[in-house]
Amino acid sequence: MRPHAAERRHLERQITYARAVFLILTLTALFLEEPQQHGRACLVFLLAYLVVAVGLLWLQQTQRHIDWRVPMPVDLGVLGVVLLLAPSIVPFWLLYLFVAWAAGIRWGLQRSIELAGGVTLVVLLHTAYYARPEWSQFLSWVALLAGTSTAGVGLSFLGERYQRQAAQQSLLARLVGMLQVEQGTAESLRFTLHELANAFQCEKAILAFRDTDLERMFLWIVSEDQQGRITPESRPLSQADAFLLSRPEALVCWNSIDSPGRGFGWDRRTGRALAELPVIPEDARKELGLRSFMNVPMDFGGHSAARIMLCNGRRRWWPQDLHWLDQVVCHLGLPLHNLFLLRHMRARAIEHERSRISRDIHDGILQTLLSVDMQLGVLQRKVRRAPDQAAAGIESLQQTVRSETTELRRMVTDMRPIGVESADLVELMQGFAERFRNESGLALDLLLDADDLQAPDRVCRDLFQIYREALHNVKKHAHATHVVVKLWQSDTQVTLMIDDNGQGFSFAGRYMGDELERLRLGPISIKERARSVGGLLTVESTPGHGARLTVEVPLG
Repeated sequence: MRPHAAERRHLERQITYARAVFLILTLTALFLEEPQQHGRACLVFLLAYLVVAVGLLWLQQTQRHIDWRVPMPVDLGVLGVVLLLAPSIVPFWLLYLFVAWAAGIRWGLQRSIELAGGVTLVVLLHTAYYARPEWSQFLSWVALLAGTSTAGVGLSFLGERYQRQAAQQSLLARLVGMLQVEQGTAESLRFTLHELANAFQCEKAILAFRDTDLERMFLWIVSEDQQGRITPESRPLSQADAFLLSRPEALVCWNSIDSPGRGFGWDRRTGRALAELPVIPEDARKELGLRSFMNVPMDFGGHSAARIMLCNGRRRWWPQDLHWLDQVVCHLGLPLHNLFLLRHMRARAIEHERSRISRDIHDGILQTLLSVDMQLGVLQRKVRRAPDQAAAGIESLQQTVRSETTELRRMVTDMRPIGVESADLVELMQGFAERFRNESGLALDLLLDADDLQAPDRVCRDLFQIYREALHNVKKHAHATHVVVKLWQSDTQVTLMIDDNGQGFSFAGRYMGDELERLRLGPISIKERARSVGGLLTVESTPGHGARLTVEVPLG
């Protein structure tokens, strides 16, 4: 897996740190050697290179916008010079360990193994040139060559593993960061699937999701050259097995669908290899143009409801690739599940808001217009016979139209999106309270103990919407004469309470948000808004004596 640009810069800084450390160790080993002419030359050379390494480290820390680094051929050249100048093999060995580790990070394991083999051959030739071969030293030679080769491969392996782990952690952070509610489900999935396709070097990535509420399956398909917004494809549940496979916990990889021996997989729960690998039906393969794929289940709410599928890899996939994809999907499961839940909650809130608006228009303005129409018919007949009565009727109708115009203007104003910041919340609540008193004729006590309110803007916006919706409900349904609203903040939470002396809800008692949801009680839009900001909703109702609604939103 190729590291991201930011991760590459981080790895290069680690290499620069390690270069300086190993140069200091190499110089220490030289100081412990017997002073010889070529030893002093090697010492001077390494001191000069240490100055270069420290200078490079300083540049990387101060000039972060420039990619400062020493190419691998330079380090290899320094290694060759040390081999020629050092009085013994020990300084060379210390520097060689660094070069092998750095090569594992930059070149990967395969090329680093080739490097270790080449260095071992050079060490053999160098030793044979400067030391006459003798049978008594045969075991020493074997140990030298085996140690050089093994140490080089081992350090290269550690460097490659370090690079891979850093790249994987960077990939996970980027993927989770792409799942943002603000940019919407479709855009979040496009970025996430596109990043997965690039990371695993394949042509396209697919998310298949089974929506049991709608009894449909949705497919989000992103190709490597995808630029515009994606729209999920809706499929009947009868096609679910084609993409979700018949075995919910199966991890499957086919490097070539047409070749029986080119696939592997195992059961996620048991870790055992699958005796028979599931395969996508031929009609679905042709539709998607599949030649190879990896397919991993995604758990939503404790059961497998979705799958991530990567299609048509540009290289051969190995079991470690399938295992890594499974780890990625496990990390994405919870944030993606939350994203779908918020998407579902938003859809329900929009549906409820539309129903409320439709109900308000039907029960209010529409009924008034029908009444006006009938009264106009009556007045039309009275105009000639009793003009005075007709004039009085027209004046009454005008007053009715003015009243409904005011109500319609209020509805339009309430539907406009508002931007609420913590500094404006108190002022907005006070302004709405004044308007509420004038329009409803109800007594409203607004007790605000939140002058230094420090809450996220999104929390303030939803608290204001809950406050406004609750007062509208009191005005229309509660038949109350007095309302008390309190808002206060502690170190850990913001609390909003609306208390009225009306007729209460149809139920009696004190219920939390989860209980209200399970029993289908309470105002739907307020429940949704409280849940969206992580708040705890409590409703206390005493039929005939009033109700109290409390929302507690944690901070931090």
